Amino acid sequence: MRLQGKTALVTGAASGFGRGIAERFAAEGARVAVLDIDSDGADTVAKAIGGLAVQADVRDGAAVQTAVDQVAETLGQIDILVNNAGWSHSNQPMTQVDYDTFRKVFEINVDSIYHFTQSIVPHWRATGTGTMINIGSTAGISPRPGLTWYNASKGAVNTLTRSLAAELAPEGIRVNAVAPVMGETALLETFMGQPDTPENRKRFLATIPMGRLSTPADIACAALYLASDDAALVTGVILEVDGGRTI
Repeated sequence: MRLQGKTALVTGAASGFGRGIAERFAAEGARVAVLDIDSDGADTVAKAIGGLAVQADVRDGAAVQTAVDQVAETLGQIDILVNNAGWSHSNQPMTQVDYDTFRKVFEINVDSIYHFTQSIVPHWRATGTGTMINIGSTAGISPRPGLTWYNASKGAVNTLTRSLAAELAPEGIRVNAVAPVMGETALLETFMGQPDTPENRKRFLATIPMGRLSTPADIACAALYLASDDAALVTGVILEVDGGRTI
């Protein structure tokens, strides 16, 4: 039970990577707050793992502050924050992505980290410890054509992670990121920009040396390590879970 006695807040936890992380953390003994804009989805996952469901839009700073305060008050503390909520535009030429879509990508993928940092770091400073895990992407390391603005947002996540780690390390706060390769989630067809047929998937798999997509279980295992005391001296790391994609 590697997270026994710890409390975790996982965003975008109603499905995909976030749900996998929430389930694994709960199985390892953590009390988990399942945060998602989808209140029904958050409630379903929370009931399944014995956690706390929290509805919030991560783009809204006031809503994020309310959510952090609610979790801290209800569960007593927040030891671990996983910034997992994410979104992408469809795979298409960069000039075909309209500005509203561009802004939404950054609001969900990048602005959310700003909001949660503003809300949770004061809590961690008061307790003298805390662990933030951001879900970045190999897109921010080895970009694929057609996902330019998404790539840029994940590049920002990766850089933010290292910068936050450097600034917060003296206060006992660790910040790391997991960078998955394209995964088996609801965003798969968005990333591909075409139907998820065996033929189309085969072309993408050919770019991954180990020949498969990432799964929620893969990402959850990586996040578990970074959240646990096994990683007590690990901060500022972008952990690539990519089957060799970025080699």
